[in-house]
Amino acid sequence: MTTTSTAASSGGSTQQEGVLVRTAIGFTAWAERWFPDAFIFVAIAVVVVAIAALINGASPVAVSVAFGNGFWSLITFTMQMAFVAIGGYVVATSAPAQRLIGWLADLPKTGTGAVGLVAAVSIIASLLNWGLSLILGGLLVLALAARRELRMDYRAAAAAAYLGLGATWAMGLSSSAAQLQANAASLPKSLLPITGVIPFSETIFLWQSLVITVVLLVVSVIIAVWSAPGPNTAVTAEAMGIEASREDSIKVAPPKQPGEWLEHSPILTVLLVLLAIGWVVNEFSRQDWMIAISSLNTYNFMFIMVGLLLHWRPKRFLIAVVKAVPATSGVLIQFPFYGAIAAILTQAKNSAGVTVSDQITHAFVSMSTQHLFPLVIGIYSAILGFFIPSGGGKWLLEAPYVMQAANDLKVHLGWAVQVYNAAEALPNLINPFWMLPLLGVLSLRARDVVGFTFLQLLMHLPIVLFLLWALAYTLEYHPPVIP
Repeated sequence: MTTTSTAASSGGSTQQEGVLVRTAIGFTAWAERWFPDAFIFVAIAVVVVAIAALINGASPVAVSVAFGNGFWSLITFTMQMAFVAIGGYVVATSAPAQRLIGWLADLPKTGTGAVGLVAAVSIIASLLNWGLSLILGGLLVLALAARRELRMDYRAAAAAAYLGLGATWAMGLSSSAAQLQANAASLPKSLLPITGVIPFSETIFLWQSLVITVVLLVVSVIIAVWSAPGPNTAVTAEAMGIEASREDSIKVAPPKQPGEWLEHSPILTVLLVLLAIGWVVNEFSRQDWMIAISSLNTYNFMFIMVGLLLHWRPKRFLIAVVKAVPATSGVLIQFPFYGAIAAILTQAKNSAGVTVSDQITHAFVSMSTQHLFPLVIGIYSAILGFFIPSGGGKWLLEAPYVMQAANDLKVHLGWAVQVYNAAEALPNLINPFWMLPLLGVLSLRARDVVGFTFLQLLMHLPIVLFLLWALAYTLEYHPPVIP
């Protein structure tokens, strides 16, 4: 049974639903028919960007060379993102997390209330770690879907689980741009003189940033609840042929051979975690804590070690890792293509030495003034983010132009980073790339949820741009601090 046929069979009841529900269902029906698979999406993006480079005057050879050179350019970041997903999955599938998920799944009394709960959990978790947000949100959806009496719309709940990635992740501790700017060692030498070091206190911990985050949390949850179909029109997991369960999916058989006893003993876990604690304590004692938490490798290390501790026994931990790997498959195969897109945009030059990225950047920056900067750069970042869904990698491409413009226009440098962060998350709502780990957990396709997330995008876009513009008036420019 397909989602389309199920929704169509209940079409007569949709007239009784609110306008947001009808709009979300309409977008979803369109997406189910026309939205491509995530890999097809990135392949189309490669072709579009390549054609744009040719139109810009780059030679076919230059475009091809950029494509090949860029294919592996994000390999380190690819592995970091894969480990974010693995770390989040391992922590979320631990016994303590499963008990938390079970407790949360018992709270809602209605299917629409369940969707709102998923949205809130996803957004709050994203402020800590976007991988945890995806996996924890997905597992909560499965637990709620097992409560068949709720008649929760599985698609709307899945979209709600994705809101952390489309609304707030870049405003939290796992913000790649904020992390890069807070650590001098992470910044390219060419960028450091332009931006200097910008601590978290001037980016994600600004009260203006917290205002945007709270507003997005409230708005996103409201939209998720109001756009979720009611019990008469909901497409449940059961209707989609998806088996949802609240049971612990990790089953560990008892040891059968003497050589297996260490796999089932916590001895090695305790020793490894003690070593990890020593390293973490050293990291946080030798430098400011804001710098210590600014490394994505540190995040991944801590999440993996916490996951190992929560699973307690190595065997259970390893099973969790194995189960996490399929959720990273889309990341592993598609990120190289996004690296190629970035390379074509920034390396395929015409006879004047100008790339497509240069053309886009200079066009937007030339239209900007000090007060229009947040709007212009916000729109630009959102558009480019649709083609390059990479928080840290994309920032390294944009930062030289964007931050130089911020200096020239006397715009608060930390706010310039936050303009990027808030706007960069917006295209995630309709770009299937970041959906991949969640879709793997929920056995869904991007087209199943993009109708609901597109509705969120329509609501978020004017709110985010307005707040970025209005709050900029409360900040003053300070020259870059260069260590």
